[in-house]
Amino acid sequence: MTIAEDYERLLDPIGWSILAELQENARIQLAELGRRVGLSNPAVIERVRKMEEAGIITGYRAEIDHRKVGLPVCAFIRVRVVGNVIPRVIEVARKMPEVYECYRIAGEDTFLLKIYVPTSEALEKVVDGLTPYVATTTMLVFSSPLTRRTIDAPAETARAQSLRKKKKKGDSNLRP
Repeated sequence: MTIAEDYERLLDPIGWSILAELQENARIQLAELGRRVGLSNPAVIERVRKMEEAGIITGYRAEIDHRKVGLPVCAFIRVRVVGNVIPRVIEVARKMPEVYECYRIAGEDTFLLKIYVPTSEALEKVVDGLTPYVATTTMLVFSSPLTRRTIDAPAETARAQSLRKKKKKGDSNLRP
């Protein structure tokens, strides 16, 4: 069995239901998860374990409100790198505790950094820490109307899986 077939098998409608439930509440008891997706306790434990081993589920985390822990200023910094300093920028970003996320991107800029800091003065220090190496553009976040979405089954995947399921049941009135 190929890796793609493995993923497809794990990401059937029940697999996507498991992922939806875990994205909504990663602390759900496995017995409750099994009840919600229609699997026995041993079966849901095995499915989750296989998804972890396949790298589909990569971890379980607590979501923290950055404002309530003293980091009310959120900003994105676009970083434009010229020449061979990409490894140096990655190293600097990893060492800066204010850098929450770092993305290598396409386009005019090379990186997009997500920053949380207590004050605008602290943000200035972060930007100053980057400028010896790169050109930056800083964007201050006023609010976050959408902070997190669950990753759902792609529409084509869900439709194809539904059609296969109906075909297995012998439904002769199917239209592609």
